[in-house]
Amino acid sequence: MLLVATRLGLTSFGGPVAHLGYFRQEYVLRRGWLDEAQYADIVGLCQFLPGPASSEVGIAIGIERAGLLGGLAAWCGFTLPSAAALTVFAVIVRDGAVVDAGLRHGRQVVAVAVVAQAIWGMARSLCPDRERATLAILAAIVALVAPSPATQVLTIAAGGLLGWRLLRPQPGPGTAAQPPAASGAGSHVPSPIGRPLALGAWATLLILLVGLPVLRRLAHDHTVALFDSFFRTGALVFGGGHVVLPLLQQAVVPPGWVSNAAFATGYGAAQAVPGPLSTFAAYLGAVEAPAPNGAAGAALALVAIFLPAFLLVVGALPFWALLRSRSWAQAALRGINAAVVGLLGAALYTPLWTGAIHAPRDLALALAGFGALLLWKLPPWLVVAASAAVGVAFAHA
Repeated sequence: MLLVATRLGLTSFGGPVAHLGYFRQEYVLRRGWLDEAQYADIVGLCQFLPGPASSEVGIAIGIERAGLLGGLAAWCGFTLPSAAALTVFAVIVRDGAVVDAGLRHGRQVVAVAVVAQAIWGMARSLCPDRERATLAILAAIVALVAPSPATQVLTIAAGGLLGWRLLRPQPGPGTAAQPPAASGAGSHVPSPIGRPLALGAWATLLILLVGLPVLRRLAHDHTVALFDSFFRTGALVFGGGHVVLPLLQQAVVPPGWVSNAAFATGYGAAQAVPGPLSTFAAYLGAVEAPAPNGAAGAALALVAIFLPAFLLVVGALPFWALLRSRSWAQAALRGINAAVVGLLGAALYTPLWTGAIHAPRDLALALAGFGALLLWKLPPWLVVAASAAVGVAFAHA
């Protein structure tokens, strides 16, 4: 688990939506550790939860595969490569650095191809009939017309409600009703997380959310204040990715821990590394800490911002497993899965397409990457490296 997640952590560029494409390629298509429906179930759950969604998906897959240690290994492998790179950047180059624009743009373009391939495969599997395809289209329309984290949660909830109402199997005349076979019902195995542990995770999250601000006021300790700020950011942001930036800026700039210039410099560096954007917290923790304590500050901020995600996934998985084993819940999950496909389709346009495709040659590069992934089955890391090199060539042509 650790080796596979580390490879993803070293090659997964393009933000949380692209990460879901990389995860699907590695965990579903290449290794078969879970099927399309199980993967969509996990994505749907993590879209409901606050915190960095792609990291939560990775943690959940690790837990389902190998228990708590598997979840920890999945998080370490996916997160630590970019966190280490940003920590080194913060400690050594405190004045800032220039990230090659062509390199960054090439990776943004290939993210379009990765997500398009994921949507193509998931749509064929999870939206095979007119009803679910229509639901996916409606979800994409809503997400495009009213983009916000709240819209995503409400769209998934509406998809579940419509699925529960409209997508139950209809037995033919004279035949007994059969249990639904979609959404991975036949291949589901019980969650390795028990309910007592899940309830303990929820209790720990609540205690920290309530107790850390109180301890911060009483102790007047900078370490406690730093941990509280990053923990609260990780617990309250929906979707992860660029959504986390305003909360991080409010957490570190107004108190004077990090200057606006240093924040902007670190954001540029965070755009150039793979893995989740929330590892930007490691850079901020290293920058605000006086030398030689940059690595300690980075570790504290990194643990604080991702701890809520781990607690939320551990707390939710057993109950999610119980729900998705019920026939009525399977119908709701059909709707949720279709809505997830629609949301990914909307995300393919914005922010991915609008942020990367600016000229015909950008579209040509995205199409080449799509063909390499879908038709020639080339490994994503190779397509990413080739697209980044082409992006540099375009920039300096």
